[in-house]
Amino acid sequence: MAVTDVSTPEFPEKVLARSGEVPVVVDFWAAWCGPCRVLGPILERAAAESEGEWELVKVDVDQNQQLAGEFGVQGIPTVIGFRDGRPVARFTGALPEAQVRQWLRELVPTPADRLAATGTLALEGGDSDTAEQAFRQALEADLTHVEAATALARLLLGRGEAAEAVDTLSVLPETETVRGLRAQAELMASGLDVSDLEAKLADDPGNLQARLDLGRALAADGNYRPAFEHLVEVVESRSELTEPARMAMLDLFAIVPDSDLVAEYRRRLASALF
Repeated sequence: MAVTDVSTPEFPEKVLARSGEVPVVVDFWAAWCGPCRVLGPILERAAAESEGEWELVKVDVDQNQQLAGEFGVQGIPTVIGFRDGRPVARFTGALPEAQVRQWLRELVPTPADRLAATGTLALEGGDSDTAEQAFRQALEADLTHVEAATALARLLLGRGEAAEAVDTLSVLPETETVRGLRAQAELMASGLDVSDLEAKLADDPGNLQARLDLGRALAADGNYRPAFEHLVEVVESRSELTEPARMAMLDLFAIVPDSDLVAEYRRRLASALF
């Protein structure tokens, strides 16, 4: 895709009006600016790869000082993204390419982003079948799309399909949420039985391994408070199982929806450790 140079008189049509049809990224630059020469090729490559999903224009600040002033350009390069005739995002300086591409992704949703958003809307409307189809299509476009993968994993866990949930999550970058969901999926897939573990503890209340496993099994079933109680007791034991129990609690903090419960057991964990 060719990069368009835009002057002040052309700006209303080629940027403001055009951004009502497709996002427009404006690179405010100058020929004497070294960082501009670093950033320019990054933007041009990304624009070419976008295949028209957004357009790149360049504004020479030396020749269009009034326009630069109107949009608060105080340093160059400054890049501003426009949608529907308005500036919606900006950055200043020659950012690394990875950061530029992340910024562009937030400005211009990818096909996987749009599919994930469709799935989320369907899920909020109670249509889990349509949601699942959209999440799966998003993952076909981008196997590591975090929003689609975690949403699909939650649907699978709700149906008890833990093994597929583990596979879905296994390729994702490690975050607190991903780690917590993966731990839950692995626990469900492990087949730990709450009744058996409760019987073991009844016979031997000091069996810390059984208590740890019971905490994990209860968590996999969504029984979070009793799960926390068993896990924090193992942490308090100061045994070789303290660290696994601590990690299990950290995993739970990432997935438990009750913020008050999480806050309560964060305090309990801190007290048990220190």
